[in-house]
Amino acid sequence: MKASNLLVACLEREGVEHVFGVPGEELEDLLFSIRDSKVTFVPVRHEQGAAFMADVHGRLTGEAGVCLGTLGPGATNLLTGVADAHLDKSPLVAITGQGGLERLHQESHQAIDVLRTFEPVTKWNTQLDSPEIVHESVRKAFKVAEYEKPGATHLELPEDVAAEETDAQPLPVRDRVAAAAPNPDALARVQERLRTAQRPIILAGNGAVRTHAASQLREFVDETGIPVVSTYMGKGAVSDSRVHSLMTLDSGENGEAATAVARADLVVTVGYDIAEHDPADWNDGTAPLVHIDSEPAEVYEAYDPDVEVVADIGRALSSLTEWYRSAAVTFDTEWYADLQERIVTAVDRDPQPEAPFTVEGVLPVLREAMASEDVLISDVGNHKMAIAQNFPTYEPNTCIISNGLASMGIAVPGGLAADLAVDANVVAATGDGGFLMNAAEIETATRSGCGYTIIVFNDNDYGLISKKQHDHTGETFGTGLTNPDLMTFAESFGIDGYRPDSKNALKEALQSAVGGDMALVEVPIE
Repeated sequence: MKASNLLVACLEREGVEHVFGVPGEELEDLLFSIRDSKVTFVPVRHEQGAAFMADVHGRLTGEAGVCLGTLGPGATNLLTGVADAHLDKSPLVAITGQGGLERLHQESHQAIDVLRTFEPVTKWNTQLDSPEIVHESVRKAFKVAEYEKPGATHLELPEDVAAEETDAQPLPVRDRVAAAAPNPDALARVQERLRTAQRPIILAGNGAVRTHAASQLREFVDETGIPVVSTYMGKGAVSDSRVHSLMTLDSGENGEAATAVARADLVVTVGYDIAEHDPADWNDGTAPLVHIDSEPAEVYEAYDPDVEVVADIGRALSSLTEWYRSAAVTFDTEWYADLQERIVTAVDRDPQPEAPFTVEGVLPVLREAMASEDVLISDVGNHKMAIAQNFPTYEPNTCIISNGLASMGIAVPGGLAADLAVDANVVAATGDGGFLMNAAEIETATRSGCGYTIIVFNDNDYGLISKKQHDHTGETFGTGLTNPDLMTFAESFGIDGYRPDSKNALKEALQSAVGGDMALVEVPIE
């Protein structure tokens, strides 16, 4: 078969259902190979949208999403979404076309060194310079992308190689490399720290969700009564409906969760990466640290754990739960009650009967319109901070926030990927700034038969930057925007549009939109 057919056969063997991308001349053989396969090619409006779709697919399913772009600008347009997946630990395989090998030794049209360009934002990448290495390279790309800690990989396919013949066949997909069992000596050291602690706290990170350790974490918390605060990407590891949840690590004016961490006499991090939330913001160095993760802790003065358990996170937590049941150890379970009460009060605020709205006031109405298993995709901006701290999350992977790279523009394409990946309802929440960066993907969504809700918090501004500028200097510059009439904009795509002007209208709009056909809800923010 042709090398392009082999590559697609390998994608089929990996279980790939969708490839998101933009066609290009150098991809001709590969595109027709996809046409003749079980894989669905989803043509998108911009390669960045394709990479965000693959990114969110990987985050939700644990299986690598696949994005496709041609050489030169097609490849560089993919880069932001690939980098987002890399820092958010989301499995992704990027495929880019390239000119023929005979012209890559010299300056030529659209040719840049894509491998070196992608190197800093991938776990592994290679050029498929021979049809005989395609099967091995595709298998490696998926294996490396998906094993802990997951991330992005990249394959470059020159157009002349794509057309060459090969007798190679796809390699079988083996079980993923499993993390090791916890070391007994390391567990004993954790147990000793727990024996001497009265006010321990757990900081749950992305890894607690990503490695499916939420059930073991919940069991440990229920047994011990230890409170849990999550990072933005760890939301849902422990349900925010539980009394043990202190919701999300914050840096706001009240800072109840951060205050709880400061009060604690032991901090146990579970699946935490320092890229999620700088430990310098929450670690004052007074309480000892225990690090439970699939990889050793990063070397950082502000995060220097006393004990590291490098192992399968769920197995480590189960071992600690079994130990606790017979250890005759008790903790103070009231020391955080006042903080938990204030957090719940702050979160459970309703908007005023009439506009103007605030993001914080809208979130309880949105939460009421969504079931616990429904998925919220948050873009990046002022609203992200509110969603992270004020949107109760009850199940793992139901509140998707980019906080490694923290790239604007992810919500609309991410909503499409989520709608294809899960059976639950999907809501994409974005500010007006991030919305128009990839709003063209609404056309991709309608063409693909998707149905999810887009909420646009519209303040005609890059609001988060305005807030930070004002906090620092008392004034703002370079942040003001103007926007099209978003109701007309929605109508132009053939989707429902809502612009509520009161609390009751907001409730009606969200109840109608969530779970229905493709819709856009504009919420004016002053």
